[in-house]
Order: sequence, then structure tokens, then C-alpha cells
Amino acid sequence: MSKRVPDPFTLVIFGASGDLTARKLIPAVYGLFRDGLLPDGFSVVGYARTEKSDEGFRADMGEAARKFLRSGSFDETTWKAFASRLRYYHGSYDAAGFRLLEEKLDGAAAGDGVPANRLFDLATPPTAFGEIVRELREAGLARPRERDSSWTRIIVEKPFGSDLASARRLNGELRRTFSENQIFRIDHYLGKETVQNILVLRFANSIFEPLWNQKYVDHVQITVSETVGVEGRGKYYDQTGALRDILQNHMMHLLCLVAMEPPIVLEADAVRNEKVKLLRALKPIPHGCVSDRAVRAQYAAGRMENKPVPGYLEEEGVSRDSRTETFVALKAFVDNWRWAGVPFYLRTGKRMPVRLTDISIHFKSVPYVLFDMGEETPLVPNVLAIRIQPNEGISLQFQVKVPGPAMEIRPFQMDFGYAAAFGKEPPDAYERLLLDAALGDSTLFIRDDEVEAAWSFLSPIVESCEKEKLAELPAYPAGTWGPKQADDFIEADGRRWELMRRPVQHERGGRRRHG
Repeated sequence: MSKRVPDPFTLVIFGASGDLTARKLIPAVYGLFRDGLLPDGFSVVGYARTEKSDEGFRADMGEAARKFLRSGSFDETTWKAFASRLRYYHGSYDAAGFRLLEEKLDGAAAGDGVPANRLFDLATPPTAFGEIVRELREAGLARPRERDSSWTRIIVEKPFGSDLASARRLNGELRRTFSENQIFRIDHYLGKETVQNILVLRFANSIFEPLWNQKYVDHVQITVSETVGVEGRGKYYDQTGALRDILQNHMMHLLCLVAMEPPIVLEADAVRNEKVKLLRALKPIPHGCVSDRAVRAQYAAGRMENKPVPGYLEEEGVSRDSRTETFVALKAFVDNWRWAGVPFYLRTGKRMPVRLTDISIHFKSVPYVLFDMGEETPLVPNVLAIRIQPNEGISLQFQVKVPGPAMEIRPFQMDFGYAAAFGKEPPDAYERLLLDAALGDSTLFIRDDEVEAAWSFLSPIVESCEKEKLAELPAYPAGTWGPKQADDFIEADGRRWELMRRPVQHERGGRRRHG
């Protein structure tokens, strides 16, 4: 993490009474404060419709920090010093409320004798984004103050629209109020250490980049699996689904970092330019071909951790005839010189056996001229796996000869883990991203044209799926790896879904497969 400390500023969190503030934002800001990465003239202002006092807000956030911070990272003395910087304003998202907010922010800055630097965070439902941005504009809160050389920035939480048209409307509203260098569209996946390390792995190691192309790579798999169901958000999720919720943002970013060309410099616009180029190179999937390139499904009743759980259609808030997917598998192609003909298999689902995010680069098999092991025991291809979560790290699978007189060959897994290598867990992704936003570094944030390029690829798929006249979606029992149709989907290409889990001592070869 950067050791630079930003100028004094106020973080204003809209939707401060919500789950995102308690679960992610306040614990992350506290972590930055604890590590000495925030300036003396720093404060947090929570703003929401819910009535609450400063003391009530501080008590609620303290309880959340104790619950959601990693074990051993909460300190009572440090929290008391941090909590003294927390304030709460109750108001509506209208002109009167924002005028009062402006007066209080100006008064607080003048009283503290610091510049009126402001970082706004939209931790509200996305339906409120446009309204808040308009009121910030009308109240004059979006403009930097020339008299004290202050800055103003805004963090926009995902989702960035529900299709291409809505994403363009949101971008238009933002651009009418802020310049692009003031806008920080946040996806917490981009703050994870292993995601950032993809660029280092590729471009700081000469052994990988020459092999990173269609000549040597057979295919790429990206898996994002969740053990949870809709978690009480059935009504919201039923309007969203896995395509919009995970594939459009998290998985598109991972695909970009894995497949993009090297940027000319490691700066924000250079990196984001290459991501946009990659998205624009994705081969469109015609409406009539979506069923051949994608599988959608819903979780059915099953067992998680030996406890029964309901199926998606039985969840509160979900329509009993819903066709919203909780699982999707998609095959994508990048239509450029580097990746021509190489399939990228993406899958994500809820109520799967374990929570993980895994990227695996599957290299082509070697010719069997020297080591023809027969159809029963073919040589296993090399695989480079990047674990985003949990146990962040990188594994490389290669072939070795087993000691003895026979020519017995077995795959072996060499593993790097962040916690073991550096003696500590990587910091929370939100810590890195909030600090970068305060510093004005937009490298790990999403530009407007990137949002629209991702939706340009996915909107036709979403539209085609919504027009399908299916009596019902395929089902998979909770606690499994998805429907049989997803296995058939990849096996029709002569491949199978695979995960390289972190090896343990009793695992010979360290490889686990599942279908």
C-alpha cells in the first residue's frame, strides 16, 4: 500500500445508516487511521435519512468495526481517537438537506482551519445516485473552492447501471456535475492485492509474457463462487441476477487484467486505455447464439455446512416464477492477434460449495512423442492459477518424475501465498481504494468508457436471455458447483471445469478437480 498521506479532507458518506457503511467503509477507514495513513485534519460525516445522533452513529460503527474487522486488528484506544472524528447528519436528499449539509461542512472546515477538501461516497441504493449528484450540483458542493485550493471528488459504488442505456444516463449525470478526474467508480475487486499483482506477474517477469498468447495458451477459466444466497435481498436481486451483479463488473475487470496488452507506463489512463481496448475486442455474441455460449441456472434447496437452505424461488422477495439467474457460465473470445481462437470460460454462482475467486491459465498440452502415457493417464497440461480469495496467492502446476526405476510422471504444484510470504494478511481492498481516491490516484478505478464498453458486450446477452421463453431455468442443488448443463457446456469443447486449490501436505501433487 502507498505510504503517502493525503491532504486534510472530509469523507462524506451518503447512505451512512446502510450495510455497506457498517460492513466495509468504516472498518476500512479505521484501518487507514490505525496505520497512520490519514492526515490530522481528517473527519467522516455520515449522511442519511435515518434519524441518529453523533453518539449513536459512533456506537453503531464501533459495533460494526468489532464485528467485521479481522481478528486482532481492533484496538479500543485507537478506536476512541478515531470515533471522535465521526459525525452524523440526518437529512433528505433534497435542496434543503444539501444546503444544510453545505453550511455544516463549511463551518467545520473553517473551525478546524483546514482546506475544504471533500470526498463524497455514494453508499446508497443505485436508484438514488442521480438524485444525489443533481443536488450536489445545485448546492454547489461539487465545485472545488478556488479560495483555498481545495478539491472535491466522488466515489460511485457499483452497480454502474443495469444495461448500456442506464449506464450512459448515469455517466451523463455525473459528467454534468463533475469532471472525469473527480469521479472514482469503485469495484472492490480492483483493490485486492492479488488482482493488482496480475500486472506485476505478467509484465515484471520475462518468463510469462512470451507465453501469454494463443500459441501457448489453450484456454482461460475465471471462477467467482459464493456460498451465500440472496441474504434478505431477494427483491433487489430478482431485478439484477448474476449477469449484472458479478459478471458485468468483477469478472470483466479480471478478464481485462489477464488479457490486456501491456500499458506504455504504469499510470491511470495508460492502464485504463488498455482495458478499454480489450473490452472492445470481445467478440459479440449474436442474439441467436447466446444459448450456445452461455448457461444460466438457479439454486434449488440443498444443504450448506450440513444445514438445509431454501431454493432461490423460495427466498423472501423472489417471484415464484422468476427467471433471474443465480448462476451463469459464459464462453467469450477476444478477437485480436494475441488471443485469436482462445476461449475464456467465465462462471459465477451463489450457494456453491466454497467462496472463492480463481483465475487459471491452462497451457497447451505437450506432444506425446516422448511421454505417451496412454489414454488412461495422459500428461496433465501446465496450469498457472491466481487465487484472488481466499488465501490470496499464485500456484504453478508442472510435471515431475517420481523417484524410482519407472518413468512415472506426476503433476506437482508450486505455491506462493501472501500471508506465508510476508507474515501478514493483505490489507482490505477498500482501504487501498479509499486511500487512492483521497490521493487522487484513479489507476484502480473505472473510467466512463470502460463501463460502457463492458455493457456494450453484455447488454445484448442480457436482452437475449430476458427474451427467452423458458418455462423455467435449470436448477442446481445448493452446495454444488452448478447445473449439469454447465459441465456439458465446457466438456463439449473437450475441457472441464478445474480449480487449483492451495496445496496441503497430505495432498499428493496438490491438484483437485471437479466437474
